[in-house]
Amino acid sequence: MTDITSLPPETGPSFNLSGKDIAVAGQWRLFWLKFKKHRIALASLVVIVFMYLVAGFADFIAPVDPNATNARFTYAPPQGLSLLLDGSFRPHVNQLKMTLNTESMRREFVADPTKPISVGFFVKAPQPYRLLGLIPMQTKLFGLTNPQVGDSLYIFGADRLGRDIFSRVVHGAQISLSIGLVGVFMSLILGVTIGGISGFFGGWVDLAIQRFIELLRSIPTIPLWMGLAAAIPVGWPPLRTYFVITLIVSLIGWTSLAREVRGKFLSLRSEDFVIAARLDGMSEIGIIFNHLVPSFMSHIIATLTLAIPSMILAETALSFLGIGLQPPIISWGVLLQEAQNIRAVAQAPWLLFTPAAAIVISVLSLNFLGDGLRDAADPYESVS
Repeated sequence: MTDITSLPPETGPSFNLSGKDIAVAGQWRLFWLKFKKHRIALASLVVIVFMYLVAGFADFIAPVDPNATNARFTYAPPQGLSLLLDGSFRPHVNQLKMTLNTESMRREFVADPTKPISVGFFVKAPQPYRLLGLIPMQTKLFGLTNPQVGDSLYIFGADRLGRDIFSRVVHGAQISLSIGLVGVFMSLILGVTIGGISGFFGGWVDLAIQRFIELLRSIPTIPLWMGLAAAIPVGWPPLRTYFVITLIVSLIGWTSLAREVRGKFLSLRSEDFVIAARLDGMSEIGIIFNHLVPSFMSHIIATLTLAIPSMILAETALSFLGIGLQPPIISWGVLLQEAQNIRAVAQAPWLLFTPAAAIVISVLSLNFLGDGLRDAADPYESVS
């Protein structure tokens, strides 16, 4: 038998490691070597980690309470944050001056550069809060250093009630991003368990499970979600509604994973290591979760990463249509409900663009990340 270390470079696998390192490299080591070649996936990973950090520390990052209203600044435009003033580092925004348009009879806001409003970092919060629901704090990442009557800080503008869009988008990330993770976790449990049983045992068990999956997949997704979401009682508390919406968006997501797991099990159940484990007295469930599932765990991770964007979009669509999450819960889909009024969007386009941009960035980043993970999990893809 030819030693891999003796192979010439052109005949061996195209790795950046020596033959000895390749021979002992584990599955996850090879997975990482292939994944880091995908530059877009690496950049997307950074973006996704940043967005989840923003969601986790939303109370610290958002300068004001996302539900705080101010009738004086209804549909106030975004105030550009400037870092320099008179050649020195002085973060500030220009004060908004309200005027009445006599032709349209609407209030209009104009930035007054002669009246800068000082903005500071790590300022005292208007009221105490608990970071991550545990740590009591009274400090914000940024905010007005010495707020006076009439001062405002609307980085992304305000809505029809004068609520800060930036704070609402940051807090909305908690629901919109977490609902994808929770839904994927539920799909993982259902998909691996049901798909594993189907592929490992085969026979009438496989037949029954596959026909049930085909029945679920034959139902149109959006009408099914709309029907189930419409059945949620209006008087339910927000936490229970959030949990039920998560169940709804993960109801169909597990079927694709179950079929992929079934196909893997059909190809692996007759392998030598499975037969050896069975002869050693290991139970069927033990073989599934201790040997079969870990053998293609990297592929499962890639599949789940690609499933998260679809669940985020499902929650957004349901909330946008008014049959998903409802105020006072804040999610990106709930924020997009403001964009249903064309007249409001024409007057305040940031109501549409700001939450839509957050959704597009997160979905694209998750898709690019999933593509990179899928390529890295491909056993036939070499590392160069």
